[in-house]
Amino acid sequence: MSQTENGKVLTFETLQNAVTGTAAALRCRTVLQPAGGEGDKVFPPTYAGAVYAVEKRRVPGREEPVTCVLLDSVQSQANRMEEALQLAFDQGRITLPIIAVEFPRDGLLDDIGTITSLQAPHRVADAILRDSELDGVPFRQTAIGKKIDIAGLQNATPLFDVCPTALVFGLWDSTGPKGGLGAKFARAVVSEIIGYGAELGVKTSSRIDPLQIRAAVKVLKDKSGYRIADDKAKGAVSPSEVNHGNIPPDISAQGGVTIQRAEQTTVLSMPALRRLRFPIDGKTCDPAVDDAARTVLAALALCGAVFAAERGLDLRSRCLLWPTETLRWEILDKLGSTPEEVSIDADTALAVFNEAVVQAKTKGLPWREKPLLLKPSAKLVTLVRRSQELAVTEGGPADGKEAK
Repeated sequence: MSQTENGKVLTFETLQNAVTGTAAALRCRTVLQPAGGEGDKVFPPTYAGAVYAVEKRRVPGREEPVTCVLLDSVQSQANRMEEALQLAFDQGRITLPIIAVEFPRDGLLDDIGTITSLQAPHRVADAILRDSELDGVPFRQTAIGKKIDIAGLQNATPLFDVCPTALVFGLWDSTGPKGGLGAKFARAVVSEIIGYGAELGVKTSSRIDPLQIRAAVKVLKDKSGYRIADDKAKGAVSPSEVNHGNIPPDISAQGGVTIQRAEQTTVLSMPALRRLRFPIDGKTCDPAVDDAARTVLAALALCGAVFAAERGLDLRSRCLLWPTETLRWEILDKLGSTPEEVSIDADTALAVFNEAVVQAKTKGLPWREKPLLLKPSAKLVTLVRRSQELAVTEGGPADGKEAK
């Protein structure tokens, strides 16, 4: 490996040795601060009941537990890595197996475009793919789709063929033919961002109406939006109900946090990859083939992590974080010894990944370079269209819980 001021540059051979040897993990811990500077307020994600995920954590050097707040969850971080891989794929920067569902422009009120296995919440096991078709046949009933039914830890080749990112970011095929008995794959790479020494703030809100519409003027809601009502009309409401009029200044009990620091921790588990076997014919396992596939997955995980870091940490409105140091990756290998530090940027990760794919192909492993294109079923298009029609007339968010 060549040497840099941030450690040795990762090579294919180094990653391969970590996968096939005794290494436990690759990890990256990065200290962050708000882009506005230390002490600037940041806004964590809110959960049911409009609350933040606050907890006490043990921190080295502190006798008492420290109040911490979750700034970005493991699930959200996985989504961000997949988004970064999707962008790289769209730019032609990386080639990997992807399944894509192309929604029609006609018949829908909003152009959805294409949804891929990198964007679907449950990856290749998502209902969007399940309810789509390949050459007029429901996807899970096709020869390719049926391969997913037999995927498992002892035969991960079907997923390596159609959706290797599912082996990196995790999968539970709970909506497939086997239901709850469907294949389960734990995440091989996990990442989260925590704010340490958190103090809860408050949020203010107000609106000054330039038209100065008075609350005493009443309206009735209808399909067109609203109509003017008599003061005593049944069901009459204030103009604020249709977004007119002033909103008096108000303070809510929870609005952002200030933190001593934030920290992003990313860990790629080698044992998680070593659990996976990759028989070429579905029966015979070859250790050399297994190692080749695992190395591809490790490199793919690193690409997702460094591509996401390259895009920055603009997590949501008023939560832009900035690293206070260069990203430092470490290989955790020999017990009791200092972890080996390696430098991994986007170009390095991509070069290692491409070499790993070449080596995997020489071992007979499949690697699709063009997307597998599906079409949504007629019932799925109808479901989407009717939902869009309701959104126009009723407004409000879609049903269900947020996946990220």
